[in-house]
Amino acid sequence: MMTTNPLDTHSSQPIGYIVGGSLKDSFRVRLTISPQEVQEGSFVVIESGGWLFYGLVTDLQLGSTDPRFADEQTEERLPAGVAQLLHGQTLYTTLEVLPALMLERGPDPASPDYPEWAQAHPEPNPHPLPVKTVPVHHAPVYLAEAQHVAEVFGEPGQEGNFILGYTREQRLPVCIDLAKFVQRSSGIFGATGTGKSFLTRVILAGLIHYNKASVLVFDMHNEYGFNDTSSDTHESVIGLKTKFASRVSVVGLGRGSSIRGQQPDFHLEISERDIRPEDIEMLTRELDLKETTPTTLDALTHTFGSNWYHEFKNMEVGTVIENEDGKKTPAPGSVAFWANSVGVNVMAAEGLHNKLRRLFNCDYIVETPAADSIKQVIETLTAGRHVFLSFGDYESDLDYLLVTNLLTRRIRAEWEKRTNSFRTHGEQEPRPLVIVLEEAHKLLNREMASQTAFSTIAREMRKYYVTLLVIDQRPSQIYDEVMSQLGTRISGWLGDDADISAVLSGLAGRDSLRGMLARLQPKEEVLLLGWGVPMPLPIRSRRYDARFWEELLKNQRNNSQEDILKALGF
Repeated sequence: MMTTNPLDTHSSQPIGYIVGGSLKDSFRVRLTISPQEVQEGSFVVIESGGWLFYGLVTDLQLGSTDPRFADEQTEERLPAGVAQLLHGQTLYTTLEVLPALMLERGPDPASPDYPEWAQAHPEPNPHPLPVKTVPVHHAPVYLAEAQHVAEVFGEPGQEGNFILGYTREQRLPVCIDLAKFVQRSSGIFGATGTGKSFLTRVILAGLIHYNKASVLVFDMHNEYGFNDTSSDTHESVIGLKTKFASRVSVVGLGRGSSIRGQQPDFHLEISERDIRPEDIEMLTRELDLKETTPTTLDALTHTFGSNWYHEFKNMEVGTVIENEDGKKTPAPGSVAFWANSVGVNVMAAEGLHNKLRRLFNCDYIVETPAADSIKQVIETLTAGRHVFLSFGDYESDLDYLLVTNLLTRRIRAEWEKRTNSFRTHGEQEPRPLVIVLEEAHKLLNREMASQTAFSTIAREMRKYYVTLLVIDQRPSQIYDEVMSQLGTRISGWLGDDADISAVLSGLAGRDSLRGMLARLQPKEEVLLLGWGVPMPLPIRSRRYDARFWEELLKNQRNNSQEDILKALGF
């Protein structure tokens, strides 16, 4: 028989009570209400003595004291009252609850044991801890209320707590701590059409609004800066540049480029001297380069130094001259002439020149840029603003791979330099930077990960204040070593078993969460996972609409007034 806990602060009645289970195999709860009132993924609270246990419903099971009662349709042959009584006594529903956290509340304040406990626990607001024990038999179980969600995920009104969505049953706000979110790399996943872009806009708006880090977005499809049109509803979608005009700089790739008919804040041009052999080797699969490529590139840099790209581009292929004997030989200035002079295979050199012709024709790679736009991007980020690099008409994988890796390599070197100066000489602490990657599997797959700067950022750059936010519909194609470094994972519906396994890799309780991830609604429902959130929880994500902006900019106006008064000394 259950008794009322003196610490019970619930306004609702229990939904059931503990009947068994373990930390390894989840808790079993006998449901005392209709199963239609509880869903998979419900956030529940278990009260046991002076402890609260927080858990997640991962399964609902129908049971009976005797299989005969389940097989026979008693509703048709017994009076309604008797049938209902039979259902309550012999037919029941059991919940499987994945334990996540526990919080010590202590004894009843009116009890004689409370003063001693309070003296031993002086902290005013204890935090939930990872669960390490089990509740007692018949401990009552409740659906979580607003105070419990706030205890675990943070109070919505507190600085840095950004509402990402709402619990599915009671529509209670669920926050993420943006300061913690940017401390490690993170990922947003979901099949095509599940709303990844809208969710990314919501998170980017939160990061810009709360000013926790600078953001560099590689906007491959020109979605995030200027206003866009939804491919599903054909409705207008507000761009982040529209709402944060003074904080966001939209950069266009190539001189004179425009994005959706609008002019960017400045243009990005790449100097030929900025291109290194490793940037070319990274394009091996895209350009179908041969195994002789590294040898040829090494000879080019040895001959021409940092100007190798310009010199190789201007060489001619197939030009010959006749000597006095009428014999044809490679003409000076040709690829073959250079190859013979340095002992490189002529066919390999000419083959590489032909393969690089796609790069030679890229208008955004120039001998002398109008300005050092890469340096301008870095200065914009270090000044506390945000950069959205739109690729405009350059939407091929070749453009995306080359530009993102080259720019990130420069940024990585700059942030390492600033961090070392900060730690060694006490100079200004670097501003945290989040690099946002769309189509992440193209840069972080097993073949590419070791060649790009992004794998290094995911593994090591956290200590240099740089993290990644990867966005992808095929997480199974991302190198598992990189996936293991993603602290926070936010996933929409995934239909492929390999993708589900990739998102859940390395997480406790992943076997219990597999079905939950596969049964999310195709749109607006996501599962929060990983280091950046206290416990896994499915939520209905916040809508990216006029109401969202009204709530966010209302807070922005209030914060601006407070900042002004503070600056004036009030």
